[in-house]
Amino acid sequence: MSNENNNFSRITKRKKKKKKNRKKLLLYLLIPLTILFITVLSYGFHIYTTAQNAANDSYEKVGRENETSKLRNESVDPVEDNVSVLIIGVDDSENRGYNEKSRSDTLILATFNKSSKSVKLLSIPRDSYVNVPDHGYTKINHAHYFGGPKKSIETVEDFLNVPVDYYVRLNFEAFIEVVDSLGGIQYDVPFEIVEMDSQDNKNAIHLTPGYQKLNGEEALALARTRKYDSDIERGKRQQEIIKTIVKQATSASSILKLDDLITAVGNNMKTSLSFNEMKSFVSYGMNTNLSLSSVSLDGTGGKMNDGLWYYQVDEQSRNDIEHELREHLDLSTSNVNNSEFSADANEENDSTTK
Repeated sequence: MSNENNNFSRITKRKKKKKKNRKKLLLYLLIPLTILFITVLSYGFHIYTTAQNAANDSYEKVGRENETSKLRNESVDPVEDNVSVLIIGVDDSENRGYNEKSRSDTLILATFNKSSKSVKLLSIPRDSYVNVPDHGYTKINHAHYFGGPKKSIETVEDFLNVPVDYYVRLNFEAFIEVVDSLGGIQYDVPFEIVEMDSQDNKNAIHLTPGYQKLNGEEALALARTRKYDSDIERGKRQQEIIKTIVKQATSASSILKLDDLITAVGNNMKTSLSFNEMKSFVSYGMNTNLSLSSVSLDGTGGKMNDGLWYYQVDEQSRNDIEHELREHLDLSTSNVNNSEFSADANEENDSTTK
């Protein structure tokens, strides 16, 4: 009988010991999981706060009536509507001394479609010969010099007959810091280039052809160079570099780099997007099936009587792009302004070449 009691006692002790060990194991697991959970929440809150502060500091209205495009019948909300954003790249570095009087180096119109979760990118050649409202026909990059983002928006809208709902103006420092905050980007350099850096140091950037990691200065030099191909190819190259940056920024490996990324952009950006409006674009970045496509304007380049080189956009190409982008925004694709654009442009061309 005593043996039975002893066996029962031993079994009971083993069960208690196992239960105690399980509790210890559970406790050991819960401690790091709790710490991880708190850390993630804290980091998420920190990122949210950092993004909100950066957005608030960068916010700047366009200056239009009701802040709505003249090509819209009513205001839009990026949470619910298809919208467009004009990305303006400027060189406002201190050594240039341009301040607010800089010309735009890059103009990219991005249209966003909510239902298809797709984005179209149009690079507008900086030397495109267009009418700048109140200033006549000249290069499209002069619009920013004449009136900042507002004049650039007016010019693009008149040129394409596509509404520009918002703008984002970035300087070169933002581009450099974004790429560097991501640890660089992998890119297939198409040809050998020797270029100056952002501080105008000659021959500071030397890249050879091939797939390689580029830092911010190298990526900027490749995006800006025009010596090795055409303005159109330059635009396509910029689009591909932007796609690469977006892909890298939305990858899981970049989560812990968001703080630096947001700070880099926020310190070098002005935009008409509020923080709440910016948040609505997260759904595009988080969508694994996001469609990011490029479109371009065909045309020819050459000097005019004033001795300057201009890019003459082909009217049929412009018309096709207008149709494609308006369709992507679910807008009417009627050709209301096309004949007016053609007549004005042809009349101006005739007077310039006389």
